[in-house]
Amino acid sequence: MNVGSPSPLGASVTTTGVNFSVFSYYATHAQLLLFESEDAAQPYRIIDLYPGTNRTSHYWHVHVPGLRAGQLYGYRMSGPYAPDQGHRFDPEKVLLDPYAKALSTKNYQRSAAAKPGDNASACARSVVADLSIYDWEDDSPLGHPFSSTVLYEVHVGGFTRHPNSGVAAERRGTYAGLIEKIPYLKDLGITAVELMPVFQFDAQDAPDGLENYWGYSPMGFFAPHVGYSSRVDPLGCLDEFRDMVKALHRAGIEVILDVVFNHTAEGGNGGPTFSLKGLDNRLYYLLSDDRSQYSDYSGTGNTLNSDYAVLRRMIGDSLRYWVSEMHVDGFRFDLAAVLTRDKHGKPVDDAPILWEIDSDPVLAGRKLIAEAWDAGGLYLVGSFVGDRWKEWNGRFRDDVRRFLKSDRGTVVNLKQRLVGSPDIYTKPSHPPEQSINFITCHDGFTLNDLFSFNGKHNEANGENNRDGASDNYSWNCGVEGPTDDTEIERLRARQIRNALTVTLLSIGTPMLLMGDEVRRTQFGNNNAYCQNDALSWFDWDLRNKHADLYRFTRLLIQLRLSFAASPRGDSLSLNEFLQRANIQWHGVHLWAPDLSVDSHSLAATANLESGGAFHLMLNAYWETLPFALPPRPDGCGPWRRLIDTFQDPPSDFLRQGEEMTDQSTYVVQSRSIVLLTTGGCGVMSS
Repeated sequence: MNVGSPSPLGASVTTTGVNFSVFSYYATHAQLLLFESEDAAQPYRIIDLYPGTNRTSHYWHVHVPGLRAGQLYGYRMSGPYAPDQGHRFDPEKVLLDPYAKALSTKNYQRSAAAKPGDNASACARSVVADLSIYDWEDDSPLGHPFSSTVLYEVHVGGFTRHPNSGVAAERRGTYAGLIEKIPYLKDLGITAVELMPVFQFDAQDAPDGLENYWGYSPMGFFAPHVGYSSRVDPLGCLDEFRDMVKALHRAGIEVILDVVFNHTAEGGNGGPTFSLKGLDNRLYYLLSDDRSQYSDYSGTGNTLNSDYAVLRRMIGDSLRYWVSEMHVDGFRFDLAAVLTRDKHGKPVDDAPILWEIDSDPVLAGRKLIAEAWDAGGLYLVGSFVGDRWKEWNGRFRDDVRRFLKSDRGTVVNLKQRLVGSPDIYTKPSHPPEQSINFITCHDGFTLNDLFSFNGKHNEANGENNRDGASDNYSWNCGVEGPTDDTEIERLRARQIRNALTVTLLSIGTPMLLMGDEVRRTQFGNNNAYCQNDALSWFDWDLRNKHADLYRFTRLLIQLRLSFAASPRGDSLSLNEFLQRANIQWHGVHLWAPDLSVDSHSLAATANLESGGAFHLMLNAYWETLPFALPPRPDGCGPWRRLIDTFQDPPSDFLRQGEEMTDQSTYVVQSRSIVLLTTGGCGVMSS
C-alpha cells in the first residue's frame, strides 16, 4: 500500500491495484472501508488516511495493491460536527464516493443513514469499475439536428414493467427490457428518448409504504441506477446500460438523460447522511444565514451549491463521463434555474457553471435542454444563459391547454406558440427549435387524464390529495374520470388528437410523454412520483385498444419529419425564419384573425420551401364555424384535406389527402382542427 495520487478522483484501476481519491476540505481524518461482498455486515479491512501522508491539498488518497474491478468500498470522514457552522461530519456513517461509477444498494436502509449510530451493515456501497473492457464496436453519436427531432419522455422502469409488456419477468423494467421495445419506438417515429433520471437514486425517499418511482432523488452523478438492471452484479448494470445506448443508436434513436444537479436525496435536517453531507456539508450545499438550515430552491429539502468550484467541476466531470464513456447524446437539466444561483441563493447573470457546460469541447454537438425554472420562483424561460441551450416551454403547455378547453382570451397567445414563441425567444441566438413544445410530461396529468379530470386525484400518495399542482388547465369533457358515454369519449379522443396536432405541427421541438399515443392513464393522479405500480406503468394492452390514436400519432410524426421545421444548415434566428416563411394569419375570414378575448378560432397559411402550401384551421369553439379558404399558391393543385380531428378514424388523417369539393370554404366542426394541403406537395407520399 502506498499514499496514492489525488488524481483522478474516484476509484481508478491501475496495473497493480486501485487508486482511491476523494475531496474534503474540512475533514481531519478519513478511512477507506473495503467490503468482501454486498451482503457483508462489516468491512473486512479499514485503511486509515492521515493528513500528513494521504492528503494533498484537500484531496484524500491511497493506492491499494491487489484490488481489482468489483471491489466494494466506502468512506468514513471525521471532522467538526457543528451544524451552526454548517459542519455535519459523522464518523459512524459510511459514505459513497461521489465519483463512483457503480453502486450497490442491496442492503441500503435510508433510515439507518438518518439515525445516530454505525450503519455499515445497512449502507450503500461504491463499486470499483474498469471502463476499458467494454466493446462499443462502431457506435458513435447520431447528431440529429433539432429541426428533425421528436422527443419522447420515457421512464425506463415503467416502460416495460407491466406484466403484459411481453418482456420476460427478469427483464421487465430494465435497460434490457427497453431494448426489446425499440421496434415500437422506431415504428412510432421517435428520434430521441428523454430518459427520466437514470443516475442511481434513493427509491426509499418516499412516504412510508411507497417508493420513489420517478428518480429525482440522486445518490450519485456517475453510476447508472442499479434497480433498472437485470444483471445480478452491480458492474453488470454498466454493460446493460451501454448495451441499451448502443441498440438505440443502431435504430437511429438518440439518448437524452434527465439529469438532477440541483439537489440530492440527502434532504435537509433529519435527512440521511450517505455522501456529500458527510464529506463536506458546508461546501456542497447552499445554507441559509443560519448555517444549521438548508436553503431549499428545489422543493426537496436541500440545494446543491453549484457556485462552488469543486461541485462545478464534479458536474462537468459527470457530463463528460456520460458522453465519453456511456455515449449519450445529450441532457435535460431538471430545475436548471437553480444552477444560476450563487452561494447566497441569489440569481446571477452568466452563471459560470452554465457557460462552462455550454463551451465544453467534449459536450460540443450534444443536446442541452433546460427546465428553466426552479421551486423558488425563478423563471428563466426565454432568458436562459448560453448559446446552445433549448428550453422546456411551460408557456406552450399552459397556453395550448387553455385554448383547447375554450378559455377566454387565449387566441392571442396561441398565435405565438404555434410559430415558436417569438414573443419569448427574441435573441438573435434563438433558433426556430429553441422551444421544447410539450403539453404533458411526467409532472402532471397524462394527455388522456387532461381531458378526463377537472381536478387531481392523488389520494394514493398518502398526503390527503394536498400534493401536486391544482392549476392544471384541464377539462373532463362533462364527466369526471372514466365513462361509458360514447359522445364524451368521442370528444375526449378528439381533444387528444387536437393536442397532438398542435404539439407536432408547431414550430419548435416537439416532445411527447410515454404512452400518450395510446391514452395511458394515471386515473387523475398528477403527481405519481411515488407510484411504482400499474398506475404509472405503460399498459401494453392499450396499443391495440387505441390503435387508431397510435396510427394518428405515427402519421403526425411522419408529417412532421417530412419537412424541416427550419432550413437545415441555416443559422437563422426564429424571427428571421418567420420573416422568410411569410406565414399568413386568418380567422374565419381571410387575413382577419380575431384575437379578441371572446375568440376561439385561428387559421394560418404557410408556404413550403419544397413547393405547395399548408392551411391550418383551429376551432376551440363549441359550435361549428365556416372558414374561408385562401387562394392557392401559383402552380399548386387544389386544397386537399389531410387532417380533420372531428372525423372518426381512419378519416381523421388521410395520408394522400382528399380533394375538397368546395375550394372556397371549409366548415370546421366544434372543438376540432383541420389541416389542408395543396395537391402535389408529396408530403405523405408513402
